[in-house]
This record gives sequence, structure tokens and C-alpha cells, in this order.
Amino acid sequence: MSQPQPETVPSETTPSHYTHGDRILVAIDCIVFGYDEEIGLQLLLVKRHIEPEKGKWALMGGLLKLHENLDQAAQRILHRLTGMHDVYLEELKVYSNTQRDPVERTISVTYFALINIHNYQHQITDDYEAHWFPVSDIPELIFDHTQMVQQAKERLRYKAALHPIGFELLPERFTLTQLRNLYDAIYETELDKGNFRRMILATDLLIRLKEKDKANSKKGAYFYQLNEEKYRENLTHFLSLPAGYKNFNK
Repeated sequence: MSQPQPETVPSETTPSHYTHGDRILVAIDCIVFGYDEEIGLQLLLVKRHIEPEKGKWALMGGLLKLHENLDQAAQRILHRLTGMHDVYLEELKVYSNTQRDPVERTISVTYFALINIHNYQHQITDDYEAHWFPVSDIPELIFDHTQMVQQAKERLRYKAALHPIGFELLPERFTLTQLRNLYDAIYETELDKGNFRRMILATDLLIRLKEKDKANSKKGAYFYQLNEEKYRENLTHFLSLPAGYKNFNK
């Protein structure tokens, strides 16, 4: 008796490329926030050096390269502008309007970054005519970059309420007043001092130092620094802070 023969399946070959695809470019645009206590929350912009819109202010960006992923491209572009590595960088949104770039069909993926202005001011490159602007007074931007900035501001406020990312904008040691001023700048409001102090200390993220800041008050205010271990842990966990941040100024 003959044995049943195995079923044959037509062989498949891997195509070298997909057919009928249109050329679409992928760009990365970085929305870089910094903080200055006297000025407030700031945005890093560059001058556009090519037409159209040559000479206007824009976000720092570039095209995705063939052998890199989106995160790698964002890190490359940010390093080219600031010379910095290991900064807070988060993917924000995809912009795919067919008319957003008048030159060629380009999809943009935005990232927002948080850097300490005072630590890295000397590293900001002059090659792109980079300049800090208060987020409350930014100039006219090219294409849809103004919309990108607005949505980045909304994401920053949301994330700062849920996770302790605001500390990325502060110096290594700071007073509670400096920390509250930062939150005032992010939310464009004046938070209640007592409530803020109580709620921020309840997060157990701060280490009080022995030194005091006597330059801004006669009595002096204790300096604090971030508990790095707890900070890294809470970047992916919710704090007790978010539920009450809206009540800071009540």
C-alpha cells in the first residue's frame, strides 16, 4: 500500500522591495524645553537655512536615515544641536497632513526634550543660529511647528502632573521655592505655597541638604536634591502628586 504524500506548498520568495509605493519622507522634529527662573519656561528654536520659509524660526529637525529607528534619529538630531547625550526625550505625535510640507510629501514625528539651560548653555551650537524664547512669546514658526509646540506644552503639563519629569529642568540642588516656581511656569499659574510644599515632600523624592540658600532670604532656605533612585523608579509609576496638583492653588 502506498504512503500518502505530503502536501506541497508553493515556495515564497522575499521581495527585494515593495511595488507601487509612493515616495514619502519621514522627518523628526525636536521640541526642546528649558527653564530659567527669571524668564520661565523656554523653547529652543533655530533659523531655517533653506527655502521655502528661509530665515524664519523653526524646530530643530532632520530626516530619518535608512539604518536608524525613530529614537536614534531624535537622539542624533538633539546631539547635533546641543552636543548632549542622555537627556529626557519622549516621542510625542505623528503629523501626516498631505500639505504640511510644500516641498515634498513628508510625515513628521515629533519628540519633546527637557534640558537644564544653565548646565548646557555653552554646548548649544551656533551653526543653526539657535536661540531660547519664552514659551509665552515665541515668534511665528514655519509650517505646522506652532501646533507641534502647543501640543508639546500640553503633554509636558500632563506628564509633570503624573511623573516627576520637571526635575530634568532644575539644577542639581534647589530650594522648594525654586521647584514651585518651575511648576508655576509649567502650568502658568501661581500655586499655593503650603499645599505645594506638603504634597511635594509627600512624594519622598527629595533629599534635604545641610546647606541653605541665604542669598534670597535672611533666614535661609534649605537646598534639596533629587533622590535619583526613587526618581528613576517613579518615571514609570504614578505619584501621589497628580491627583492633587490641580488643588495646589486652592
